[in-house]
Amino acid sequence: MKRIASLVVAGCACAALGMVPARAGSIVGKVTYAGPAPAPKTITVTKDKDVCSREPHPDETLVVAADKGLANVVVYIKDAPAAPKMAIPAKNPELDQRSCKFHPHVQIIPAGSTMDVLNNDGILHNIHTYPKNNTPVNQAQPKFKTRMSLKFDKPDTVKLTCDVHTWMNGWLIVAPHAWYTVSGPDGTFKLDNVAPGTYTLSYWQETLGSQTAQVTVPATGEAKADFAYPAKK
Repeated sequence: MKRIASLVVAGCACAALGMVPARAGSIVGKVTYAGPAPAPKTITVTKDKDVCSREPHPDETLVVAADKGLANVVVYIKDAPAAPKMAIPAKNPELDQRSCKFHPHVQIIPAGSTMDVLNNDGILHNIHTYPKNNTPVNQAQPKFKTRMSLKFDKPDTVKLTCDVHTWMNGWLIVAPHAWYTVSGPDGTFKLDNVAPGTYTLSYWQETLGSQTAQVTVPATGEAKADFAYPAKK
């Protein structure tokens, strides 16, 4: 069965707060790569190999499935003043540093929330954030500090690195509203509880950049929003 990616926290939170529009539809689709699928690349582990090599290190900056489905694409409705806020979850979202990789590679959290950064590798890591709107963080996380909390107050797109293991990279999307999601390994995505209307749907991928498309959401049912990214030049 195909996996359809959706942001569970956002959907559940809106329902709990009674913020779902009285009439609402969904946006479903698949993001694909228009050109030939690039050959998979593997990252070379150069430090702490006994720990960092416990699992494979594929290059996650452009992940294309055999059928050209494009993973890790952030899909969201642009300029949506009527969108419900994404509620702060009861349990902090987590970013795991496991085998010297960020898990997940791309994550969406609500603005105003706190994210817990985990270190279960038993070695030194150093979380380094590159925000546009939030306060930058450049902080060592030694092996005895297995959990560290970071607050993100403003909507943002934040690059994540580790200054100890320079190949580590990931992205944090700090969302201003609930109509955000990220495509799964097969490129599929779903946005639930969207009020009827015509919107600009934005697609963002760390290597390929941003694209937009128009979508009209019905009062009930689903709007289809498949999208093909132009091949990287």
